[in-house]
Amino acid sequence: MRRRRFPWFSYLVVILGGVAMVMPFLDMLMSSFKGAGEYGVIPYQFLPKSFGLDNYKAAFDQLELGRLFRNSVIVTVSVTVSVLITSSMAGYALAKLRFRGRAVIFRFILATMMLPPFLLLIPTFLIMLNWPLAGGNDILGRGGDGGLTTSLIALILPFTVSGFGIFLMRQFMVSLPDEMLEAAKIDGANQWQTWRLIVLPQTKPVAITLGLITFIGQWNEYIWTLLISSSDPSLQTLPVGIQLLQSFLDPDRTMPIVMAGLVLSTLPVLVVFLLFQKYYVRGVVLSGLK
Repeated sequence: MRRRRFPWFSYLVVILGGVAMVMPFLDMLMSSFKGAGEYGVIPYQFLPKSFGLDNYKAAFDQLELGRLFRNSVIVTVSVTVSVLITSSMAGYALAKLRFRGRAVIFRFILATMMLPPFLLLIPTFLIMLNWPLAGGNDILGRGGDGGLTTSLIALILPFTVSGFGIFLMRQFMVSLPDEMLEAAKIDGANQWQTWRLIVLPQTKPVAITLGLITFIGQWNEYIWTLLISSSDPSLQTLPVGIQLLQSFLDPDRTMPIVMAGLVLSTLPVLVVFLLFQKYYVRGVVLSGLK
């Protein structure tokens, strides 16, 4: 068995790659402690002159961080839970149930993954705007003051079903042995009980992987939220609120406050990922995700 001649080179590449990935976060963290006039000076100063929590206190006041954080949590958790439920149920049906049109439905779901998200912005907005019996609309979706676009439901509903999530869960569930499901059927379990008691426990690593991908993607979602909240700032989430404040204020004085807001908005994603990292790696291996 041949030994690798230059193992140090692999370690060097990994170390350099790790430093390159960590440095932007460290710079953001250090900048969140800088005082007025310290950000963006030449020559560049990586470390602040003093460490204090003034920028973090100002972030809650000037950024209204509490409201932005609450909206982000409500939207992200709701979408993640919904995607996990709908993806696991649809994946089970497409993988293990036999019914006419199953292959056509699966191909249609795959086709939706090929559509650019920006292509659906206007149609989705019009659907939310003309939703029947919402926001003063009549049964035909007319005459109202905005339909669902005046509530957080507009930020949740378009993302409750994920074509990628259905595909991921279906691909894993195909590998589950049919004998196990047949045994549950012989014991008197119906399809609901089979899905809930037999299939779901087996899909835990893949479900956590899908949950992490959905959580991170939805937490950082920007374009759709910006469109919906353009007429109602109370619907803004963390990415939109922080970016808009950054666009209108003097960067030399307020960028440290923005950086403090970015640090606080990044922490939930880091905590969730670190807690479920081992399940994420296992889920990627089991599902064949690349």
